[in-house]
Amino acid sequence: MSEEIYIEQRDGIAHVVLNRPSLKNAVTLAMWSEMAAIFSGLAGEEEVRGVVLKGAGKDFSVGADISEFESIRDDRHQSAAYEVEVDACSSAIAALGKPVVAAISGYCLGGGCHLALACDFRFGDRTATVGIPAARLSIVYGLHSVQRLLALTGVSNAKRILYSADRYSAEQAISMGLLDELHENPGLAAEQFLRRLSVNAPLSIAGAKHMLNGLSMGVGGLDRAAVQRLIDEASESEDFREGRRAFAEKRPPQFRGA
Repeated sequence: MSEEIYIEQRDGIAHVVLNRPSLKNAVTLAMWSEMAAIFSGLAGEEEVRGVVLKGAGKDFSVGADISEFESIRDDRHQSAAYEVEVDACSSAIAALGKPVVAAISGYCLGGGCHLALACDFRFGDRTATVGIPAARLSIVYGLHSVQRLLALTGVSNAKRILYSADRYSAEQAISMGLLDELHENPGLAAEQFLRRLSVNAPLSIAGAKHMLNGLSMGVGGLDRAAVQRLIDEASESEDFREGRRAFAEKRPPQFRGA
């Protein structure tokens, strides 16, 4: 493991911790890859019965580290490769046959929300601020995350979240389905919850998780080629470049739809 992610284990519960508190736990490309490996590895650790995913310091995660986009996500090809790593991470979390709880304080935005959506449950405190600001960078949020968002919040709330790029308070997030429970100490509450689940049959939990995740992710008649085309167009747009410039310059972006 790198210093940017570490694991603590206590009596069968693993805590996977994003460890860039000075940068609000912004996630680099390398961290997406590392998390995929960590969660895949936890599948083989029989003594681990549940996982808490959390951030060091005051924030869960402000999202992807946009400062590196200029060099690693500048066109449709780089964007597609980046999304492969992001999806591999969320797939590893979702595929883990053990319950995973995101313990959320402070910012849970964009890529941070992507991580939380892949977990089985999301516990927050009253400092939690949740949102997906993709529309302020001219990014089309990834298909798997949109499917998970839809399953949790319903179509109207999912559209509101993605169209507006707004940030939602803990109370709003609860009402929209983005958070499941509020606690003074979400990390401790998540650990206690997982200990309750750990007395139940692991194979029952793994089977239920596999079926429920699969049922919630059904795409029906969705045209995947059209989805990829929309993602590619946004990845190569001048608006995406303008979104990055505006973010770096701390000013409102001026989008043209191209």
